[in-house]
Parts: sequence; structure tokens; C-alpha cells
Amino acid sequence: MSAPRILVVEDEVAIQELLRYSLEQSAFQVVITASAEEAFAEIQRRLPALVLLDLMLPGMSGVALAKRLRAEGRTRELPLIMVTARVEESDRVQGLDLGADDYVTKPFSPKELIARIRAVLRRRAPHLAGDPIAIGPVRLDPASRTVTCDGREVSLGPTEFELLHYLMTHPNRALTRDQLLNALRGDHRFLEDRTVDVYIRRLRAGLGPAGDNLIETVRGIGYKLSSHRE
Repeated sequence: MSAPRILVVEDEVAIQELLRYSLEQSAFQVVITASAEEAFAEIQRRLPALVLLDLMLPGMSGVALAKRLRAEGRTRELPLIMVTARVEESDRVQGLDLGADDYVTKPFSPKELIARIRAVLRRRAPHLAGDPIAIGPVRLDPASRTVTCDGREVSLGPTEFELLHYLMTHPNRALTRDQLLNALRGDHRFLEDRTVDVYIRRLRAGLGPAGDNLIETVRGIGYKLSSHRE
């Protein structure tokens, strides 16, 4: 699994470089944009794992970009941390009201910011946190990219591995095909909804009987991995 990709929206060069260095040292991929317009175009191209958004930007403001992201279905759940020099309580309240997951004021501690990023990802995008997970007879380790079922190692393709990881980090939730496709390496908008059915069939086959038992088809919606089934 590739490192989580963080989109930084910041027009101050010194802060851009500080964020790039701190994030890369913490094993994140980093994309830097200097305006809301540039950031929106980048997000349209490929969804990041999380956005660090400065509120004070040239042209379209960070507030306007946040509103636009939260208004569209594809980006409504995109993890978002606002970074700004504004320290007034009303500004923090406005940021959180816009749907930000956290709000960091300048100057900030890079270590604290990294901790906040990891906390948001663990809460909002647990499939990106990198922790091993076990449900029923299936155990998945993102670091070693291994899957075992009833103690035997299972060979899965990279897409099936990512799909299983997403299902296991969102157990007992009916997930639409769009949600599952968007989870595969960030954003597969070019794929047909039914493509996920092919991956699910391969995944079930790879897991054997446990695959059919754990992964349910939710009629009219998509799929669900149940942690309660025997």
C-alpha cells in the first residue's frame, strides 16, 4: 500500500517547504498547490488522502474551497484540516462549521500537526492508518502486505488486497460501489460501477469459503463485510 497522499494548499513558500519536509519525513506523499483553484483542479484529477488548507489564499479563499468540497458528493467526506494565522474563536468555529476535521493555527509545531493528521486519518480513513487488522479467520497486515485465512497465507492481487483492506476497516457497513471504487488507490472515477463486482468475485475466490461467508452482497447498494457471521 502506498503512503497516504497529502494535498497542501498554501501560498507561503517557506511554509510550503516546512510542510513538505515534515510530511515526507513522516512517510507521507506530498502535493503542494498555491491556490484554491489549483487545489480544486488537483482534487478533480485525483483524490488525496487528506487536505491541509490555508484559509487566507489569493483568489478563491480557503473558506470558499471548503464549501465547494463539502457541497459535492465525491469530496463531501474528504478529510480536511484547516491551517491559518487566524486565532479568534469565531474563525475556529467557522472552520469547524464548514466541515473541517481539525483546525491548526500558525505558527504550529510540525510534530503536533503530524499527530493531528494521523488522528484524523485514523478516525476518518482507517484504511490509510497502516494498522494490522483481523476479522474472523482473516488477518491483514498492510506493512508486509500479507493476508492469512485460518492461518494459511492467501495470495491476492494488489487491487483485491486494497479492496479487502477497505472492507475490513469499515466492517458491518453497507458500502456502495462508488465508495469502494474511490477507495482503490484514491480515486477510480474512470471505472464502471460494475467493475467492483469483478474484484469482489476475485476476492471471494481468493479467500475461499470464508470469502463467501464474510462478504455480503447488499441488494441495491453494494457490499458489506460482516464481523458477526460465523
